[in-house]
Amino acid sequence: MKNYLLPSLRLTLVLIVLFGGLYPLSVFLIGKLAPGHGDGVTIEKNGKVIGFENIGQKFTDDKYFWSRPSAVNYNASGSAGSNKATSNPDYLKDVQARIDTFLKHNPGIQKSDIPSELVTASGSGLDPDISPEGALVQVKRVANARHFSEEKVKELVDKNTQKPLWGIMGPEKVNVLKLNLALDEMK
Repeated sequence: MKNYLLPSLRLTLVLIVLFGGLYPLSVFLIGKLAPGHGDGVTIEKNGKVIGFENIGQKFTDDKYFWSRPSAVNYNASGSAGSNKATSNPDYLKDVQARIDTFLKHNPGIQKSDIPSELVTASGSGLDPDISPEGALVQVKRVANARHFSEEKVKELVDKNTQKPLWGIMGPEKVNVLKLNLALDEMK
């Protein structure tokens, strides 16, 4: 028994030091080197923090681009998906209600033209980005609400479209908060 107990205790102590001390410390230090220093990248306006770059926010006014729906009402402390199957009647009812709302606020758009990201919540419920297609389908509504030309608003969407990393990693995306802030600054 002594032959097994001492090596087991030594191994346990080594693993506690490694995974209970050194590993968390290294993750903390790497986080401090990242943008935002491990606290998230904030977006400020007039010296006041108005949001985080990587956490979605709810926009419902017609003069703003809408974000992807959230199953947790954009609550970062409760990040989660809806956990409902695509065949679940409650889920289908929620998606249909989102489609109906979108069509009501975007006349002239067909149901088939709505990108799925605008009516389905993500796994985290906090996605800050939509696809360029998700933004472009909303251009007419936003332009009309702000009395801007559609062309001007499309140019703004193009300016705020982030390309894939190194041209190959990930899809093109538009950060909704940054786009809406740019809209507010437009004359």
